[in-house]
Amino acid sequence: MTKTIVLILMICLSGCSSQPQRIIPSASVSIEGEEVRQRLLAHYREWQGVPYRLGGADKRGVDCSAFTQLAFRKQLGLDLPRTTEGQVKRGRQVSPTSLEPGDLLFYHSSVKVRHVGIYLGDGQFMHASTSRGVMISEVNNPYWTDHFWQARRLGP
Repeated sequence: MTKTIVLILMICLSGCSSQPQRIIPSASVSIEGEEVRQRLLAHYREWQGVPYRLGGADKRGVDCSAFTQLAFRKQLGLDLPRTTEGQVKRGRQVSPTSLEPGDLLFYHSSVKVRHVGIYLGDGQFMHASTSRGVMISEVNNPYWTDHFWQARRLGP
């Protein structure tokens, strides 16, 4: 009888411990890797082909820093400054050889002209191009490698 009670208790207790834990998301939970990539790609699909417009921040036209600001706010819940100049001061600088999805990529096309895009992984980044609007480009394209300035990571 005692063995039966102990066996029943063991079965009940083991059943409780095998229940899946429910994780309640909070603002302090960070997202990483593939989830960041998927969220950013969702943003890209929504904005793909929207023309470039200096100072623009809507579907009629958007500039590069507004595009990154909107992507980070909507998809990652992070607020960025409106300008490339402000965005380049955020986070910490990272090596181009250790890029992760969500890293900001900054370029100098001339002394005064700066450009920003968001690294997606697999050697690609999304940005608002002055010539082709919102698009995905290859990081290793000679134009972008020649004009690379720095990469910055906003997360840990």
